[in-house]
Amino acid sequence: MSDKASKFKQPKRGGHGGPGGPGGPGGMMMPVAKAKDFKGTFKKLTSYLAQYKVAIFIVIVFAIASTIFNILGPKILGNATTKIFEGVMDMISGTGTGIDFGYIGQIMIILVALYLVSAIFAYLQGYVMSGVSMKVTYNLRRDIAAKINRLPLKYFDKKSYGEVLSHITNDVDAISQSLNQSMTQIITSVTSIIGILVMMFSISWQMSLVALAVLPVSFIFIAFIVKKSQKHFVNQQKYLGSVNGHIEEMYGSHMVMKAFNGEAESVKEFAKHNDKLYTSAWKSQFLSGMMMPIMMFIGNIGYVAISIFGGYLAVNGRISVGDIQAFIQYMRQFTQPIAQVANISNVLQQTVAAAERVFEFLAEEEEPEDTKTPASIADIKGDVTFENVHFGYNEDKTVINNFSATVHNGQKVAIVGPTGAGKSTIIKLLMRFYDIQEGAILIDGVNIKDFTRNDLRSLFGMVLQDTWLYNTSIKENIRYGKLGATDEEVLAAAKAAQVDHFIRTLPDGYDMVLNEEASNVSQGQKQLLTIARAILADPQILILDEATSSVDTRTETLIQKAMTNLMKGRTSFVIAHRLSTIRDADMILVMKDGDIIEQGSHEELLAQGGFYESLYNSQFEETEAS
Repeated sequence: MSDKASKFKQPKRGGHGGPGGPGGPGGMMMPVAKAKDFKGTFKKLTSYLAQYKVAIFIVIVFAIASTIFNILGPKILGNATTKIFEGVMDMISGTGTGIDFGYIGQIMIILVALYLVSAIFAYLQGYVMSGVSMKVTYNLRRDIAAKINRLPLKYFDKKSYGEVLSHITNDVDAISQSLNQSMTQIITSVTSIIGILVMMFSISWQMSLVALAVLPVSFIFIAFIVKKSQKHFVNQQKYLGSVNGHIEEMYGSHMVMKAFNGEAESVKEFAKHNDKLYTSAWKSQFLSGMMMPIMMFIGNIGYVAISIFGGYLAVNGRISVGDIQAFIQYMRQFTQPIAQVANISNVLQQTVAAAERVFEFLAEEEEPEDTKTPASIADIKGDVTFENVHFGYNEDKTVINNFSATVHNGQKVAIVGPTGAGKSTIIKLLMRFYDIQEGAILIDGVNIKDFTRNDLRSLFGMVLQDTWLYNTSIKENIRYGKLGATDEEVLAAAKAAQVDHFIRTLPDGYDMVLNEEASNVSQGQKQLLTIARAILADPQILILDEATSSVDTRTETLIQKAMTNLMKGRTSFVIAHRLSTIRDADMILVMKDGDIIEQGSHEELLAQGGFYESLYNSQFEETEAS
């Protein structure tokens, strides 16, 4: 990775998760993630929505109005049915004038007007609520993105990139969908339940009691099916994760799998996971699929009971035929909002759980604030001093012990030592990715804590062993080191990094777009591009961490020449395992177990006959042995 040091390495793009979802019909069957502090998180979510209270109030009013106008329809339609029935009976008996089509026409006009007004209110509340949910989504994602840039690097040492990405994708999406759908749905459902009950009791309290008597039977069957199917839904999600994980793993290392003839074993392993997924999915879907037939059967029993009882009341002149028809319509409508409310209770749990994860992330401890009176970087030359530096990633385990060194402007300093000696840690401390526990790090005699982090990191250019290129053209990848650079400056940097010729041989030259993994160029070519990026950044201090580890010997020679020109007049820190590449360093710091045990030039250290000499000679011993 090459870059102005203020640019952090970003996680590679790519989806996470896989197929699957809330499960069961209407989401009722799936066990849901529950918030640890439902009440507290719900209050935070409510306060977050407070800025949209006027819009939400309008949504509530429109949703209630739409539902009320919709509920009135069956009752009015019942009047038309009664009028038709009376007209037909008059015609049969030979009395009266028959069906009053004028009255029925008026009823139809009223119904059309009612349903039209209901649809308009529903459209308006949907439009307003969509705007609110999208604004909330936008603000949450904006806050999360800003938070990511304020978090200390130690946070990302504890959390996976996928976990952080899930906050800005899955969790925010769950909140958005819930606001956009469930919020208005719960308003309309509750209004519908209350309104339908009122209309049913206004028609006949006796028939209403018969209709309500069916509900406990429905709930008993629902509870039984949920209990039986829940474990199968849990297993379905578990085995779905196993299938997705296996597929991702095999495709991610497809070349290795084929190289070791692992195809048969891979298919065998997949079949094992897939069989378990099939069994659990079949059972869960079968049990949840029984829900609708059972509900329809119980509902039909209720309709039969209502029809018989309603017919009895109509014969006795206690209710009209139109009211029976209206009542049956209300009864059909009554079960739907009840099911929706049951579903929304699950969705609400999921939403609050997602909100809790988002708010916990937003509440994470941030990097300490920058000084209010920062020192200027205008005349920085590049003298670096480490004074008795102590540091540990965990306070109870020190990694750097009493580290002291002085590096003058323009010097090339190599840091060598065995794995785990603390070489890369020194670089992280120098750029304030982590703050030291004791001691001080000075640049031109100024403590690095007296600079803002942005100013401090703008002094550095980095080329790391792990390259980072993103899905855009080669030209823009180089320009990332200096976003305002002209095409001529990009071209000059590429030439200095010995990468211009290679780029011109590509199909689209500098305009060739790298794919998501930048796998359409070789590892060595990627390293050359990141070196060009560092050259373009033109920093006061250079950091090279195994920058030439992925290139061939000839290319390495060219890069070393380019780097020599680049490092003139600049302080440079070079971390290297191949000691042959740093023999011309002005100073070599030899680290072991977090301490500098030797320092000096290459010849001076060899003459001492100490740890550096054994480290240097071991490379040749390994070469001879091979």
